[in-house]
Amino acid sequence: MDHPSEDSPSSSDKSLGPTNHPQLPFPDEVLEKVLSFVNSHKDRSSVSLVRKDWYNAERWTRSKLFIGNCYSVSPEIVARRFPRIKSVTLKGKPRFSDFNMLPRDWGANVHPWLVMFAKVYPFLEELRLKRMTVTDESLELLAKSFSGFKALSLSSCDGFTENGLKALASHCRNLTELDIQDSISEDVGGGWLSSFPENFSSLEVLNFASLNSDISFDDLERLVSRCKSLRVLKVNETISLDQLQRLLVHAPLLTELGTGSFMQELTPRQYEEVETAFSNCKNLEALSGLWDANSLYLPLLYGACAGLTFLNLSDAPLQSGDFANLLVHCPNLRRLWVIDTVEDKGLEAVGSSCPLLEELRVFPADPYDRHHRDGVSESGFLAVSHGCPKLHYVLYFCRRMTNAAVITIVKNCPDFTHFRLCIMTPGQPDHLTNEPMDEAFGAVAKTCTKLKRLSVSGLLTDVSFEYIGKYAKNLETLSVAFAGSSDWGMQSVLEGCPKLRKLEIRDCPFGNTALLSGKLKYETMRSLWMSACNVTMKGCGILAREMPRLNVEVINDEGSDGSQADKVYVYRTVAGPRRDAPGFVLTL
Repeated sequence: MDHPSEDSPSSSDKSLGPTNHPQLPFPDEVLEKVLSFVNSHKDRSSVSLVRKDWYNAERWTRSKLFIGNCYSVSPEIVARRFPRIKSVTLKGKPRFSDFNMLPRDWGANVHPWLVMFAKVYPFLEELRLKRMTVTDESLELLAKSFSGFKALSLSSCDGFTENGLKALASHCRNLTELDIQDSISEDVGGGWLSSFPENFSSLEVLNFASLNSDISFDDLERLVSRCKSLRVLKVNETISLDQLQRLLVHAPLLTELGTGSFMQELTPRQYEEVETAFSNCKNLEALSGLWDANSLYLPLLYGACAGLTFLNLSDAPLQSGDFANLLVHCPNLRRLWVIDTVEDKGLEAVGSSCPLLEELRVFPADPYDRHHRDGVSESGFLAVSHGCPKLHYVLYFCRRMTNAAVITIVKNCPDFTHFRLCIMTPGQPDHLTNEPMDEAFGAVAKTCTKLKRLSVSGLLTDVSFEYIGKYAKNLETLSVAFAGSSDWGMQSVLEGCPKLRKLEIRDCPFGNTALLSGKLKYETMRSLWMSACNVTMKGCGILAREMPRLNVEVINDEGSDGSQADKVYVYRTVAGPRRDAPGFVLTL
């Protein structure tokens, strides 16, 4: 449900709606049976465009709904089209809200959606929210409106407190999943765990790693001991190692574990008990947390590492030696997240120890220290590419890079689908030749024909964007910062990337000509974000007048002269201008 034209049969764009072709129709019951096996939301949306009878069959058989922008369609339109929805995934704020580039009261409140769902989907079982505002009132409505509700995922959400979680625990008697990930919450203590009824035992997924407050360990232990089917448990850093050991004894079926803090002095007996508990985790596939893990206690994990396919060390600033010793015990890793404290030497260990690796994310220990000499560089990235030929997803924060290194990396790993290179000093050239990084990203676009997501950085001219427009024919998401020479760079991308769906731009010289060059393209995209560019209110006004099916929203910084458009958010919608826009958001 990415394209608003697919969300509503009332769309005025008849070329995108269902048509009547002369071929003989399938019987309704046969068509509905066939469609019940189609799970991809993209495939189902395509099916709905074939004919009116296919549209109707898809409408009645869809049980899962994905909405990539909560303002691209209204709850009312969704309710009219789909009568049998049991699972909803809903995304709200633009991604740059993660970098504090949007005020918290910008919008994306889930409450109007829940009010409508309570009326038309009393059988709703799953709700997965990302970058949405979720208040205690919303959680209470959710808890009391859907008797069979099973799964709630809150990713990068905000607005709720302990009271909202208490309502969920008290009323959702069939809950199997409570996943709170990277969410901003206030006044969330551990008392909500005691609100689960004494006979409650259905949880299979429990993740509260991003809640920073102390929790009642006794309540947590009783809950875990009752939930015999628990397979995912991620606790916060207030849980100590000896407490974790007690939890592991009650949860022998875990496939994913997020540990608490490793900052604890263990007696020899405690050390042995914790080591045994980890060794007994025979089904463990994913491990995260490890706050403050050090060389003394890291060996406790070795017995649980053989079956790991995902190791998330983004909360554990390990040094290269400890990191290398851990990797020796993880031969089956497919996904690895680390902090750049492992340095290039640690990444060399990745190349030698993880031949099956498919995804690598390297985060900065201090993202604001752009001139710090430590961290990782092109040599670490090269080492991984030499040893991990299956690598196809990378997020790499580094202090320096070269064109030659990137060219070699993509030759070694030509199947990249996600290539996100973040050179942390804006406008940084190739540190050996002092040339722009154009040839590096040109090589990515030329070589990686499966590329879907690209983040560019470093000193870039319009040449790099010409390469992207010419060669990146499967690109769906492009993120750009501090790059480009003129409007031509953005024009090249908009004219040359037929599958582009999300374009995120900040601190670039692109202006009105670039913005307006994509006015027809935006109707097939999910969204465009531009901030700190050379776009003016006049240019935004022209776009809004000429493309009435687009919402063009502007946020100007305090002290702005009123002629510039400091932050611009453009997206296609069938719902019209949003009704909850705060005063600082100007909808043109």
